[in-house]
Amino acid sequence: MKRIIGVIGLIFSCLLISPVWSMEMAPDRLVDQTVKEVIDIINKDADLKNGNKEKMLDLIETKILPHFNFTRMTQLAMGQHWTKAVPEQQNKLVDEFRTLLVRTYSNALTSYSDEIIKVKPLPALGDKTETMVRTVVIQGNGKEPVPIDYSMEKKPDGWKVYDVTVAGVSLVTNYRGTFNSQVRKGGVEGLLKALSDKNKSLEGKK
Repeated sequence: MKRIIGVIGLIFSCLLISPVWSMEMAPDRLVDQTVKEVIDIINKDADLKNGNKEKMLDLIETKILPHFNFTRMTQLAMGQHWTKAVPEQQNKLVDEFRTLLVRTYSNALTSYSDEIIKVKPLPALGDKTETMVRTVVIQGNGKEPVPIDYSMEKKPDGWKVYDVTVAGVSLVTNYRGTFNSQVRKGGVEGLLKALSDKNKSLEGKK
C-alpha cells in the first residue's frame, strides 16, 4: 500500500508541471501527458530516483498547491463538522490537511519503482464541470493492477483534484472517519492538534 500511495503522489505531482496544460487540456489528456513527463523527470534525476525526500518534498510543495482544491477536500473530509469550525479554524484545518497530504506523499513517493500508469480516455465532457479520471497502476511481478480514480472539477484557472479513490476506497471518505472520531473526542481544536502532531511526526521522517 505504501508504494501505491507513492504512485498517487506521483500522479499528484504529474498534474502540476504545466499550469498552461491544466487550463487548456481535457483532464484525461492532462493526466496522461504529465504522467509521462514526470516519470521521465524522476528517471533522469539521480537525487529523485535515489529517494531524496527533501528534493521530492520541494517538487510537490512548489507545484501542487495551485492545482488541488484543498479547501473542498477538507470540507468533504470534515463532513457535517465543517460548520462547527469558525473561519480561522477552517483555514488552519485546510493548511494542516494540505501539509499532511503533501508530507505523506512525499515520504511515500520515494518508493516509486517503475510502475506503469495507464490513463483511461474520457468521452467528450461538453459543459460538464466535474468528472472522474480513471487510471490503472500496473505493478508487475504478478501483482494485481490497482485502479486509482481522480475526482476533478473545472475551475476558472483549470481542472483541480478534490478526491482520490484507490481500489474503491475514497481518500476523503477514509479521512472523514478519522476526523469525525477526533472531533467527537476533542472538538475542532482536538482535530487540529492531532493533525499538527501527525505533521510533526512526518516531518521527522527525513
